[in-house]
Amino acid sequence: MSTAERLPFLKGHGTENDFVIVPDPDNRLELSAAAVARLCDRRAGIGGDGVLHVVRSAAHPEARSMAADAEWFMDYRNGDGSIAEMCGNGVRVFARYLRHAGLVDAGDLAIATRAGVRRAHIAKAAPASDPRGQEGAEGGITVAMGRALLPDGPDTEVTVSVGGLSWPARNVNMGNPHAVAFVGDLADAGNLFTAPDVRPASVYPDGVNVEFVVERGPRHVAMRVHERGAGETRSCGTGACAVMVAAARRDGLDPAVLGHPVTYTVDVPGGRLTIAELPDGSVEMTGPAVIVGEGTLEPGWLRGALEDGAA
Repeated sequence: MSTAERLPFLKGHGTENDFVIVPDPDNRLELSAAAVARLCDRRAGIGGDGVLHVVRSAAHPEARSMAADAEWFMDYRNGDGSIAEMCGNGVRVFARYLRHAGLVDAGDLAIATRAGVRRAHIAKAAPASDPRGQEGAEGGITVAMGRALLPDGPDTEVTVSVGGLSWPARNVNMGNPHAVAFVGDLADAGNLFTAPDVRPASVYPDGVNVEFVVERGPRHVAMRVHERGAGETRSCGTGACAVMVAAARRDGLDPAVLGHPVTYTVDVPGGRLTIAELPDGSVEMTGPAVIVGEGTLEPGWLRGALEDGAA
């Protein structure tokens, strides 16, 4: 893609976890880490927790093997430009974009990610007479997030520390790594723009997302999160799934043993998600996803961003 062209972009969010959406079906644009960071800069760029680079699976070397199952690949980047395996809120916003652009219909679809193919369901729009607001009228999006992995053993025990306070944390992998700590007060997490100290560091060689969780009621929790590469965000979909599974196990609930799904409500600073774990171990996340606007990047600004990344 020539830097003389205007690059279209959109802005969207899922429970206020916000993203710059860059449609690039043929994978013609080389997005360096520096260019992604500039796009996500909230003062000098568009602003966002990450970038959703929209590419046809057949056009991307990391996704070609999934092209038969999923036409579209979510090439997700963190706000600092680093590459991530998966982003739960990002998948919902990615699906909303595909529907917004007329590339898919409401209903079921498959999306390729670095953590594998994720299945989503886009609810049909509510009738015009529906009393809910725009976000509700669009219908929620449910994403099959795969199975949670719960590493066990003495070499996987972790501790999270912030400002002199420490808590044991549950190691959960949702295609990306999480450390889930149950705390007395969400304020104890301090300033989550600074990464909490997680020990031993060897458990998470590629970094970790850290969730702090408090009780709100039966099968109802609230959380704050530090996302690696982004700092504190208003929501984290994979983090909410990790929290739900950790809370269920702490409460003695295992759907594989019970023989029926277990559902938790997870409040995040940006809204509310519903997370269900099924008897086969798969996890489903349901929540809103909104496209808030679209436009084009000036060629000169884009050229500068790309050249900075290539320098």
